[in-house]
Amino acid sequence: MNRPATADDASRPAPGLHRPRLPRWAPAALAALALAIGCGIGLGAGMDSKVQWGLIAAVLYVALTYGFTARVEGRRQAKDRLATSLVWMCFLIAVVPLVSLIWETIARGSKVLDGGFLSHSMAGVLTIQPGGGVYHAVIGTLEQVGIATAIAAPVGLLTAIYLVEYGRGRLARAVTFFVDVMTGVPSIVAGLFILSFWIIMLDFGYSGFAGSMALAILMMPVVVRSTEEMLKLVPNELREASLALGVPKWRTILKVVLPTAIGGIATGVMLAVARVAGESAPIVLLVFGSQVINNNPFDGAQSSLPYYIYEQWAAGNDASYDRAWGAALVLIAFVMVLNLVARGIARWKAPKAGR
Repeated sequence: MNRPATADDASRPAPGLHRPRLPRWAPAALAALALAIGCGIGLGAGMDSKVQWGLIAAVLYVALTYGFTARVEGRRQAKDRLATSLVWMCFLIAVVPLVSLIWETIARGSKVLDGGFLSHSMAGVLTIQPGGGVYHAVIGTLEQVGIATAIAAPVGLLTAIYLVEYGRGRLARAVTFFVDVMTGVPSIVAGLFILSFWIIMLDFGYSGFAGSMALAILMMPVVVRSTEEMLKLVPNELREASLALGVPKWRTILKVVLPTAIGGIATGVMLAVARVAGESAPIVLLVFGSQVINNNPFDGAQSSLPYYIYEQWAAGNDASYDRAWGAALVLIAFVMVLNLVARGIARWKAPKAGR
């Protein structure tokens, strides 16, 4: 006599649908085992680099994960775990150099990073002596990047508006082509162009403004591309609704399209600023360097953080090396702040999720 089905029977999985699975702690145990074997192989082979030990352990972890999963859960699930393991391994390979770089910069740069280092220049300080500071380089970087942003941001924004809202025909294709070409232009080429045109042909002297023009050339394609993508994300329904009410197209762009995309546009501009803040090749060619504070970017040589790092490292002594690491730490902090500001603007201006 068959027993009638109950609610408990309905909640139970059908026979044959269960497959053996590795326990939850298996990945951690396999990682520990692979790490132990990798360290043992590294020690036995006399490898001095811990990075080699880690690479051996990573390869062993992938192999052990695939082998145990294939034996217990089957080949299909093993392939899935293999792909996941490879993704995590590639992520760690990408993160380890970054973490190592930041750790090394903080460890070495913190030796000299204090109030005096940030508020003094190198005026009257010999490179072989400790002391001095980075104040003149910070002033130069802020002024040069600020002027470059004032040049590149409006030009890039207007170019993107033209390409998205008005661009048709050969002119638009030509502008798009040259923007793509400028995206791949090396920074040294931009510096050489300004050097030949501004300093050699027009006979203007070395200055922070010359460096700003080279930085603006590097910023423009980034601003154009990021702004163009943000404008394309604005729904056409918003444009059509505004135009249907009789609003002119220029006013629709100004009052509807730009406010909708302003978060992404600001983020793109900030990322472009962060991209050029650490450029050294055009700055070395154009600002000429200075040991003293020069608050006027349009007259006379000026310094900047990338040039200061190059200058101190080229001096080749312990005191200058410490100053170079300190300036590198200041530059990393500056770029990190810009990225955080960009993320904050993007989060602030992002569309609010509603019901």
